[in-house]
Amino acid sequence: MFEQINEKKEKLDSLRPIPKYTLKSLQEKLLLEWTYNTNAIEGNTLTLNETKVVLEGITIGGKTMREHLEVINHRDAVKYVEEIVQRGEPLSEWQIKNLHRLILKGIDDDYAGVYRDQQVLIAGANHVPPAHFLIKEQMEQCVELARGEALDIHPVERAAILHRIVVGIHPFIDGNGRTSRLLLNLELMKAGFPPIVIKVENRLAYYEALDKAHTAKNDDDFIQFVIKEVKNSLDLYLSVLS
Repeated sequence: MFEQINEKKEKLDSLRPIPKYTLKSLQEKLLLEWTYNTNAIEGNTLTLNETKVVLEGITIGGKTMREHLEVINHRDAVKYVEEIVQRGEPLSEWQIKNLHRLILKGIDDDYAGVYRDQQVLIAGANHVPPAHFLIKEQMEQCVELARGEALDIHPVERAAILHRIVVGIHPFIDGNGRTSRLLLNLELMKAGFPPIVIKVENRLAYYEALDKAHTAKNDDDFIQFVIKEVKNSLDLYLSVLS
């Protein structure tokens, strides 16, 4: 299942260290596309070019403050992910809450970084998240899995499963998708993979694979979905460096 991406990663590793400005340009490209797509999946109407302008510190007329904050906040959350990777910190609930706090900063400060205190449903999904009083225990189990048993499986599979678990728990009132995609990339980046971009045009396949994982207890489709995106990111890096 992972042979092709393992080969591509080995090739990428053989080309390290990546030249400073080449790496900077790759990171900027992925940050823009990651930010645009993750927000667009959740309904943000800023275009790719508008997202780029907002990242540069310019406001867009006719767009809401929330849409601007979603771009700036996601950029800050990505920086935090990079800091965790650089420090080599193991996953913790504190990190997850901090990522969520950054995502909702200035948008919903009352619930930023705070587990939900009421039941919610996931629009368009058959899966029903657990009751709010079960969240703490299930998130602790998720972190324990990521720091223990899951270390024995391929990092791409581990990243996909972590994402699926957190989305399924739906621990926050809002911002679960963005936070879970940040966690997915956090696990990939810890293992030396470049971050992936789940594109808004693939939103239906993404949601369907996740819902199948939750309802049929079968992760295969979602893992294959993530593998495809990992391959795309590796191919981007290799195309620039080859």
